Amino acid sequence: MDPTVIHEALLGWYDRHRRVLPWRARAGEVADPYHVWLSEIMLQQTTVKTVAPYFVAFLKRWPTVGDLAAAELEDVLRAWAGLGYYARARNLHACARAVAAKGGAFPSSEAELRELPGIGAYTAAAIAAIAFDRPAMPVDGNVERVVARLLAVEDPLPRAKRRLAELARGLTPQDRAGDFAQAMMDLGAGVCTPAKPRCILCPLAEPCRARGSGIAEELPARSAKPQRPTRHGVVFFATRADGAVLLRKRPERGLLGGMTELPTTEWRGHAYPVDETMALAPAPAAWRTLPGQVRHTFTHFHLELTVAMARIPDTLPVEGSWVAFERLSDEALPSVMRKVIAHALKATARS
Repeated sequence: MDPTVIHEALLGWYDRHRRVLPWRARAGEVADPYHVWLSEIMLQQTTVKTVAPYFVAFLKRWPTVGDLAAAELEDVLRAWAGLGYYARARNLHACARAVAAKGGAFPSSEAELRELPGIGAYTAAAIAAIAFDRPAMPVDGNVERVVARLLAVEDPLPRAKRRLAELARGLTPQDRAGDFAQAMMDLGAGVCTPAKPRCILCPLAEPCRARGSGIAEELPARSAKPQRPTRHGVVFFATRADGAVLLRKRPERGLLGGMTELPTTEWRGHAYPVDETMALAPAPAAWRTLPGQVRHTFTHFHLELTVAMARIPDTLPVEGSWVAFERLSDEALPSVMRKVIAHALKATARS
């Protein structure tokens, strides 16, 4: 397969059909490394539709990497709330400070970029290619799919990941590497889609080996995924007479590190009996268990939370801090805790 044919066909298509995205430079303009880096960190495990308003809000609040470096981590976590995978926010802040400490300019090579906090092989390649036009190829799920079909790679994922990455890098041109990388992403997102690929619109339909063999929709093949286990916990929605809600901060390390939460038990593999639940409550009170459960899925497990509510006397000492109900939206609450609050409010409205 002649790479030059691929380059010309795909770049010509990209020039006509490139997506307009908040972080993407216009045709002929040089991409801002800060914009590329910020968007790529946000886009990890998250959709473009979800990321776009967060990206705009971050830029409005912190227009440069220096501004972000000067921010308090707690403020960054609050602004990040809802995007999930909160270790990314902590690494984002640490990376901004590392870049600011070195003069405020991102390095242009993949090797130097990978030395920064939170930047792995994919993100380093994306910044190097898109912001500095280095011949690098960030290989995400879209690029894997395009390459698997284009070259009819039938080995299943995840075993085929290394081979697909090597093949993708082999297709990367020396010129317009950034546009080529973004073209591959756009092609996978809008044309070479997981189900029902729109081959009739594809600029690479002619050389695509999977299409020629009639197996495009079957690729990339995937090994069977192991089932996610389910964990269980109890979360305590404690209020005071003035309506304030009891919150606490999670440890800096670990799942949802540094985020704010409602007091909760350990999340374990089996449900908590009622007597054990009350013994783990943040304060002695007339706790009542709400009907139904809050369900949330993390990368490696499903979570089912039972919600208990109680009014706590003002004079009773508790671990954590009381936050006015109207200020809850300002807290760095992860999505699962926002679900808990919504569940509690819904149950209260019914009673």
